[in-house]
Amino acid sequence: MPVTSLILTDSPITLNRVTPSGLEPISPLWLRERTQDPQQLDALTCQRLFDSHRIDPDLTLSSAQPLSPTHTELSFSDGHVEVYDLEALAVELDGDSTFPDAIAWDSRIDQTAQRFDWQKMGDNEAFHQALSAYLQRGYIILTGVPTDPERILEVGRHFGYVKETNFGRYFEVYSRPAGNDLAYRSVALGPHTDNPYRSPVPGIQLLHCLINETHGGLSTLVDSIKVLDVLRHEQPEGYELLRTTPVGYRFIDAGTELTARRCMIRTDADGQPVGVHYSPRLDSLPYLSPARTRLFHLARQRLGELFADPAFEIRFQLNAGELMLFDNNRVLHGRTAFDTQEGRRHLQGCYLDSDGPRERFATTLIKARQEAGEPALTEESYV
Repeated sequence: MPVTSLILTDSPITLNRVTPSGLEPISPLWLRERTQDPQQLDALTCQRLFDSHRIDPDLTLSSAQPLSPTHTELSFSDGHVEVYDLEALAVELDGDSTFPDAIAWDSRIDQTAQRFDWQKMGDNEAFHQALSAYLQRGYIILTGVPTDPERILEVGRHFGYVKETNFGRYFEVYSRPAGNDLAYRSVALGPHTDNPYRSPVPGIQLLHCLINETHGGLSTLVDSIKVLDVLRHEQPEGYELLRTTPVGYRFIDAGTELTARRCMIRTDADGQPVGVHYSPRLDSLPYLSPARTRLFHLARQRLGELFADPAFEIRFQLNAGELMLFDNNRVLHGRTAFDTQEGRRHLQGCYLDSDGPRERFATTLIKARQEAGEPALTEESYV
């Protein structure tokens, strides 16, 4: 947002934001809380040195003195006086973010653009590009990953924080008839997200191929954001039911039982879809009226049809030394069936918390600025 979109007016003294419908006054409380005064903001942590919750609710601006096109001195009724950077205020009001926006995709995605060499992830720029691709499209494929045991944990720690579960720090994926999940069989697995029965749900999944001597077992991925846009237009009422009605999920084996209730469609603070909790093997219909149950089921059924539609799905062979890393709450994964008589197929998997890649992305920006001799970014740069 250009600084010309912030205008001062008198009677009462107000800093305004220009909108298509006219001037929009900015609350003095909002302005006071965004102090950059070194006496009120810690320089190292960018954390406030005062309790903003105790500001007088009737706070007003007592005076405003423009000093330049980009800076204005504001005086508040509590006695605080500070020169505000209007450009910084405008950026925050506009909601600009240093992080890349999500880009929805379907089967036409350029899969080569999502592939990166693990051996180059120690280079800041190469790591930045891989993180950008992940944050935009929700998955990447790493090549050249050594196939020694537990290498997946090293990769996981490079991208974030490994989440230990009842499956351990990592888990083995190969055919074993007595396994406590269908992922450990050779059957086909439809598109799904992992562990919707857990609180919190694992944010990211890694699957590292150690051995693949079969022709089947193709990995599949689907971007739920693209599919949800279609469902919202086709069945708006059903979409709303899936978005607002909690569903029960349950996992049970000989030593563990985990349950949770959450909505199938995930939205952000602005109500925009950002992902799903989807696992037909683990969910159960909510208790609704017969008519609403039918509507819920029709929407759920259509969602499953779209997830299985080749127009939205990509399929690829994950070969030895390749690792896929994907947003478990956005990108659904699956697998075609394979024949264990053809040879061995052995993958290792683990989970990460969601915030790791965003934190690592911010670190790559800081390193790039340091290498260029520029000042470090502050907390306000990551709104």
